[in-house]
Amino acid sequence: MEMAIAVLLFVVGLVIIIKGGDFFVDAASWMAEVSGIPKLIVGATVVSLATTLPELLVSAMAAGKGQVDMAIGNAVGSVTANIGLIMAISLIFMPSVIKRKDYMLKGILMLGATFLLMIFGNVSGELKFVWGLVFLVIFAVNIGDNVAGAKAAMKEGKTEETEKEKPDKKTISINLVKFVVGTIGIVVGADLLVDQGSFIAAEIGIPERIISVTVIAIGTSLPELITTLTAIAKKQSSLSVGNIIGANIIDLTMILPVCSLVSGGSLPISELAARIDIPACLIVGLIAMIPTLITKKFTRVQGVVLLVVYAVYVFITSSGVIAF
Repeated sequence: MEMAIAVLLFVVGLVIIIKGGDFFVDAASWMAEVSGIPKLIVGATVVSLATTLPELLVSAMAAGKGQVDMAIGNAVGSVTANIGLIMAISLIFMPSVIKRKDYMLKGILMLGATFLLMIFGNVSGELKFVWGLVFLVIFAVNIGDNVAGAKAAMKEGKTEETEKEKPDKKTISINLVKFVVGTIGIVVGADLLVDQGSFIAAEIGIPERIISVTVIAIGTSLPELITTLTAIAKKQSSLSVGNIIGANIIDLTMILPVCSLVSGGSLPISELAARIDIPACLIVGLIAMIPTLITKKFTRVQGVVLLVVYAVYVFITSSGVIAF
């Protein structure tokens, strides 16, 4: 009975954190727009940060409770799921030709952050907050690039800013309620995921790491999946892939330093995370970006390969098989 209740609460937590995230993003975006910030800038900053809030809260809460494997597993596992599952689906259904300059910097930032994390994991076995500052620099460069890109698009007249109407009391009230409910939902949902995920792992007799890099990571990545499916329906490949890469950079460069700080200035990286999870994250990242930057194409073959690699990774992780 306890297990059934735990699973139910885990699912409830997942639903709450996803819906809370939706409310929070909507309200935060509205607040930024009514303050006079152009929509493109809002999308490049507020929305990109708000959409990764569920992963941040789950990892930070786990780190604060001493469940460091769950903290790292969720952050790294979300990136791996974003590429190996969600981007793979996007590429299979919607291969595309791209401009190299649009993806070069972000590709380098994402792969560079993953490579640095792998070095820290295998050399020192921990991420100290002082080293986390390097990740925060990468994070700042990414946000700066987002803003610069948005400003350039506005300057070229690619978007038109409509005249803002003064919001009425009803609209203000609705968005304030959304903001509060969304914030509470994310916090409560994250707490349920961490506590019940830990309980389920203990009851089944598997490491918390396995729950975090699979079920929790995929669960907190559902907003990216929804965005991808919407982009596929609208045939907007750049929206899908760009959203995924941007979310990955934030997952790696903002969440991990925060977890390190919450953990007392040092975030331990387990041997399995260093040997399996982080290398798997780097491998899918390389498969996604290197051929693309060379050929200037996202191909269907890449999508299939990514999906196969991710399936193998999930099998290795779930079964306890050590492949290397």
